[in-house]
Amino acid sequence: MSSTRKLWLGLAALLLVTFGVLLWIGDEVHQQAPPLPHAVLTVDGQTLFTRADMEEGREVWQSIGGQQLGTIWGHGALVAPDWSADWLHREAQAMLELLARNQGAASFDALDAAQQAALRVRVQQELRNNTYDPARDTITVSALRAQAMAVVGAHYESLFSNDPATAHLRKAYAMRDNTVGDMEHRRMLASFFWWTSWAAATERPGRTISYTQNWPYDPVVGNTPTPSSLMWSVFSVIFLICGIGLLAWYHTAQSHKEAPATPPAQDPLAAFKATPSMRATAKYFWVVIALFLVQILFGATTAHYQVEGQDVYGYALANVLPYSLTRTWHTELAVLWITTAWLGTGLYIAPVIGGYEPKFQHLGVNFLWVCLLVIVVGSFAGQWFAVMDKMGLKYNFWFGHQGWEYVDLGRFWQIFLFIGLMLWLFLVGRALWPAIKRRDDTSSIVGLLFLSTVAIGLLYGAGLMWGEHTHIAMVEYWRWWVVHLWVEGFFEVFATAVISYLFVRLGLLRARSATTNVLFATIVFMAGGVLGTLHHLYFTGTTTAVIALGASFSALEVVPLALIGMEAYGTWRAQHMAPWMARYRWPIVFFVAVSFWNLVGAGMFGFLVNTPIALYYMQGLNLTPLHGHTALFGVYGMLGLGLMLFCLRGIKPEAAWREGWLRSAFWLMNIGLSMMALFTLLPLGLIQLHAALEHGYWFARSAEVMDTPLVHLLVWLRVPGDSLFAVGAVLIALFVASLWLVRGKAPAPATQAVRDGR
Repeated sequence: MSSTRKLWLGLAALLLVTFGVLLWIGDEVHQQAPPLPHAVLTVDGQTLFTRADMEEGREVWQSIGGQQLGTIWGHGALVAPDWSADWLHREAQAMLELLARNQGAASFDALDAAQQAALRVRVQQELRNNTYDPARDTITVSALRAQAMAVVGAHYESLFSNDPATAHLRKAYAMRDNTVGDMEHRRMLASFFWWTSWAAATERPGRTISYTQNWPYDPVVGNTPTPSSLMWSVFSVIFLICGIGLLAWYHTAQSHKEAPATPPAQDPLAAFKATPSMRATAKYFWVVIALFLVQILFGATTAHYQVEGQDVYGYALANVLPYSLTRTWHTELAVLWITTAWLGTGLYIAPVIGGYEPKFQHLGVNFLWVCLLVIVVGSFAGQWFAVMDKMGLKYNFWFGHQGWEYVDLGRFWQIFLFIGLMLWLFLVGRALWPAIKRRDDTSSIVGLLFLSTVAIGLLYGAGLMWGEHTHIAMVEYWRWWVVHLWVEGFFEVFATAVISYLFVRLGLLRARSATTNVLFATIVFMAGGVLGTLHHLYFTGTTTAVIALGASFSALEVVPLALIGMEAYGTWRAQHMAPWMARYRWPIVFFVAVSFWNLVGAGMFGFLVNTPIALYYMQGLNLTPLHGHTALFGVYGMLGLGLMLFCLRGIKPEAAWREGWLRSAFWLMNIGLSMMALFTLLPLGLIQLHAALEHGYWFARSAEVMDTPLVHLLVWLRVPGDSLFAVGAVLIALFVASLWLVRGKAPAPATQAVRDGR
């Protein structure tokens, strides 16, 4: 049996087993999710909330931005509190105050240490005791707890209105006045927040850990790290070390088995003429640039809200574009422009690989482009109407704001996008089909490329697996199929296969070694990538099995990054292998940057927040976006730009490339991203981490920490880095525009060869 066949069988077995385990875990999440009761009652039978109240409260929360305004169970935006942690701590404090006054004290702080300790124990018992009755499908609370719930509920009803008493908090949380205009909706929203906090402290039946694995950290309510979080964190480090050792051994064993390829004398792709459908993909890259620039604009606005609250340089922008909306569009646009770059690359490269232009391919490429524009404009308009409370709850789920970070689109637009991806799969697949049927030395790479397009198309369908009232633990489970497996998983396989195929076609790699490397890299990545999805679900109402598997396999995601320097060197060396490779210098330089940010952003900063014990304290703090920004743009953004530049070289072969613009853009964006990470996100995250360790997670997200001069200074320190980054993006845009708008031709290949010293 050939080594290629063995690798294919290994990959098939790996995917079958890991996806089987992932589906089994999904069933466990469904079975063990925190119960949403029919009613919440007091001991004397008074109904406080009903399931309908809490479900409608969740709809209200989603309509105002959901995870784009604060967080639930740690997932969401960085400004405003984690509502679960905030409610839980406020409820505990209210109970302590009520108990102290019942004992005749002026306040809880007026009691001595022994009395305070006794009351804390009583409150912990009250909060952690599971009073859910499966037979009656009810939760029962004491009169004391009902009083405390009323106190906290009144606070939230004030906060989400225009009450002057909480105006300072709305400003600190970047919330517009009357975020929820209807009084009854505010009451229902409070009931939903209470339920998320109830699950965070209430112990599972027969266990001493809460439904959310004792998250968030809050000693007042008895939430401290579980033994399994500590144990599996240690094991994850062991798995990481073993994985790196095995990978290094394999790399050493395979490193000198085949002589390097000898590049041809001329560019093998120079004679290939772009087909009509290939030229039509230029529109996709224009959209990439437009979305990229708008995303930067909304990112700067979102960051500025953190220092001025409801205003931007004195203008009350929150009345028109509130924080939850600018952040929604900022995060969505990041995914959209990167995805569009990859979709355009697929449509461009498929006829090159297949060797022909399918009938009506040009029409299909143009039609899909129009669909993408309609989806962007339509979904963004719906989200504006939803967040501005102009749509109502009836149509919000379908046309407004779903409230789930990165998959905020209304369900109608989700379905539309899924259909668009099916069309993309059809267009790419039909163009690839002749190459798939060929049995040559690149057939395995082409096959993997095709399978990755199938996975990209189908896996977005995971975002359609939940409904309007699906349990949020299950929504989180399916949501991360989209965010982790779709964006971070199979798009990366697609990009790896594309780059390897291009290097083979250019004569820089031997087909056999490229095939082996691509298949092996895919196996290594998927070994940790599929079940590594679970590290996002540690504290979302899941069981200990999620922690065990998530910690073990997410550590393996970092393993291939250990040898990233060799990959980067090999990519960098490619541009010097032949004089004509100067044509592809800048796509290759961007690919090298991908390797660097893979090591730093995905590897170092990713593992920083990857283990259960680390994420227990860091989830939803600024150390999370430290990883997110440097990985999402540094890896996937740089990869998208590199692929775009490669395609543009073929679409406009006669145009002169302004190398100075690309050089400046490349370094400005990389330096700007580094400054944002090191001057703002890292120190902010460390400040919050210290606050969480000292007082609890609620405190790290509170206005007492985040609305301070030091934090404002650190946010302002983003300006130099963000400015450099923005200038770099503008230069990229000007460069792309110059290919069409500025006259001038690229040097002929012979002239170029002379300039390169041939």
